[in-house]
Amino acid sequence: MLITSLSQREESRNTITKRNNCNNPEFQKRIQPDVSWLDNDDIRLMMQGSNMVKVRSSRWQKSRNLRLLEDGLTVWCESTKSSRKAKAQQTFAVTEVECVREGCQSEALRRLSGSVQENQCFTVIFRGARKSLDLLCPCEDEAKRWVRGFLVRVYSLTLHTWIRGYLRRADQNQDGKMSYDEVKRLLQMINIDLSEQYARSLFKRCDRSGDNRLDHIEIEEFCRELLRRPELDAVFRHYSSNGCVLATAELRDFLGDQGEDASLNHAQTLILTYELNDWAQKNQFMTQNGFTMYMLSQENDVVNPDHTRVYQDMSRPLAHYFISSSHNTYLTKDQVTSASSTEPYIRALNQGCRCVELDCWDGDKGEPVIYHGHTLTSKVPFKEVIETIAQYAFKASPYPLILSLENHCSVEQQAVMAKHLRAILGNKLLTKPLSGQPLKDLPSPEELKGRILVKGKKQISHLSQLGKNDSCASFSSSSEDEIAGSTKNTPKKDPVCSKLSPALSDLVVYCRSVPFRGFENASGKLPNELSSFSENEALKLIKDSGKLFVRHNSKQLSRIYPSGQRLQSSNYDPQEMWNGGCQMVALNFQTPGEQMDLNQGRFLPNGRCGYVLKPSFLCSPTSNFNPENTGGGPGHVPTQLTIRIISAQQLPKINTEKASSIVDPQVWVEIHGVAIDNRRDKTHRIDNNGFNPRWDCTLSFQLQVPDLALVRFVVEDHDHTAKNDFVGQFTIPFTSLRTGYRHVHLLKADGSSLSPATLFIHVKVRKGVPIKTVSETEQQCK
Repeated sequence: MLITSLSQREESRNTITKRNNCNNPEFQKRIQPDVSWLDNDDIRLMMQGSNMVKVRSSRWQKSRNLRLLEDGLTVWCESTKSSRKAKAQQTFAVTEVECVREGCQSEALRRLSGSVQENQCFTVIFRGARKSLDLLCPCEDEAKRWVRGFLVRVYSLTLHTWIRGYLRRADQNQDGKMSYDEVKRLLQMINIDLSEQYARSLFKRCDRSGDNRLDHIEIEEFCRELLRRPELDAVFRHYSSNGCVLATAELRDFLGDQGEDASLNHAQTLILTYELNDWAQKNQFMTQNGFTMYMLSQENDVVNPDHTRVYQDMSRPLAHYFISSSHNTYLTKDQVTSASSTEPYIRALNQGCRCVELDCWDGDKGEPVIYHGHTLTSKVPFKEVIETIAQYAFKASPYPLILSLENHCSVEQQAVMAKHLRAILGNKLLTKPLSGQPLKDLPSPEELKGRILVKGKKQISHLSQLGKNDSCASFSSSSEDEIAGSTKNTPKKDPVCSKLSPALSDLVVYCRSVPFRGFENASGKLPNELSSFSENEALKLIKDSGKLFVRHNSKQLSRIYPSGQRLQSSNYDPQEMWNGGCQMVALNFQTPGEQMDLNQGRFLPNGRCGYVLKPSFLCSPTSNFNPENTGGGPGHVPTQLTIRIISAQQLPKINTEKASSIVDPQVWVEIHGVAIDNRRDKTHRIDNNGFNPRWDCTLSFQLQVPDLALVRFVVEDHDHTAKNDFVGQFTIPFTSLRTGYRHVHLLKADGSSLSPATLFIHVKVRKGVPIKTVSETEQQCK
């Protein structure tokens, strides 16, 4: 069968070559890119306009007419309902669009997936804080044509408008033409330092008029030369029998080598989606331009597309998941002088965070407030925070949200807290168990969908008498847990704790905070008992009793919080805690850096819903996995990861104040996992080129426990005299990494998009293969 398929493939290629010879002028004419995007049928449909339904929920669905305006940059979205007043109108620029997702891939559309035709829906995702736009078309064909049309405009603008904006700034006298000096200024702006000889030769080649100035047509040619991707062209030519087009069978071969669906149907779908040349599309060819569009699209992203939606089993107990968790969520910066606000809750919840912290203190006029006690941080009313949480709790994820209360309030104001929680959260607030049956395991995220859980101390029958004797029975707090959560069996009293309000106690159902008293009598612990650990306590348990801690975390929830000495709200390494199976590894979301990069990477898959299923070896109460000793046993799957860093595209300038400053980029690849897997390696640097640097550097890593590993790509601006400057990064779980030729879309330090900056890489994964020596790896980078 293999011989037959190979011979058939060769015969097919020979036929294509004879029929479509690259030297044939007529064939060359056919595959040339369309003169204008206006010639595209999908764009014509967009400019004619379509009646659609804008969807926000099952109850909120409004008719809208969408139309691409003549400028090709603006989409007009107007109400189709007549009114005495002017029609409600709204516009957005195509340049604001980050991507377009087909089908029901948003929260609102997923909830309607049973009542609407998925192939008639699509979502427009915008850059920045603008809300996405969910649309329902009258038919499948119209939906597909709008998606393709957006792709045409977004792609062309991503590559060309980016430079045109710089062209306008470089054209100092604004006469629409550019002298050589203005071209040099442009090159500095876009972060590229061409040699004087090459820059002059390129300028001269494009100056067809010979007047030492480039007009708008000549500038377009100059831009096309700058935007050439020879490394992409090489991949294209490798699979193309004639170097001009990819036949469907050749594109299928490429997809097979990529580890993707290598069916003819899939190859044909990609041609219909990404090929802009009408003749090539009708004859089922993909030109070099179509191939470039596909390679730069989200469909060819380094992240497994199946992982961009909820794909994991969500019916397991809560303890079987990593849960995205925030510490001191109310703070905007440090924990000594910064402002407390509702805004950090909005940001955290929009990032998929599923456990937020509320430090509660007595406030004026009987109303509790939230702030970092005994510091200069400002105060925000408890009621305002709960109102904000009610509004944003399930915007990014439908799965349960946990409110971790650090309570310092009097009994009276605890009762006010309970009143606000019930009144504002309504039936979202879980106030009683889902079942009257004895609890064997915690409920699952699926069972708790759309519910808000309170984490805190709970009054139970045999302790109720203690409250009458003025004993202390406070809710869990970071300060209390740091004392009472000691591994010693004689917890000290927290001097700031107060009596427990029955009204607030009644709201604690599945997250009852208890001091950790060791791993003894594990079978007697109730699944709803939760312990909090400082980062130092957790590390000690992982290093001294790693296997027991893993078993503990297979049944009980653990929350880890930063040391109280982190006054600037810095973060600890969360990976060590995940290695031990800890679920709620709480970080200061307001502090960007490597630790938050890892957190964003950890919760990147499963639709960014804030719940990621732990590997099976962290979910068994009899597990023998020890994060400190991974030389075999559970989770041990020796795997070689080979990453070829090929090139980067459109890296931003770091020193924007100095016009002549050009980035000298180098790339680090880091592995974050169990101790034996932790490693980092780098490419050489490229001097004076942030626009299209090329390394062709291969780095290899041996992973022992790949299911826990995160892969972090970091681009730096090399500096001879000081610390290298951060340019961008992207972090991804190894299990979500796709093989083959991929683009990595870089992120800023705060986790937002650095578009259009990308890395172009090739990924190869082999199991059970020994790693190459360091010297061999280094040799491949030179």
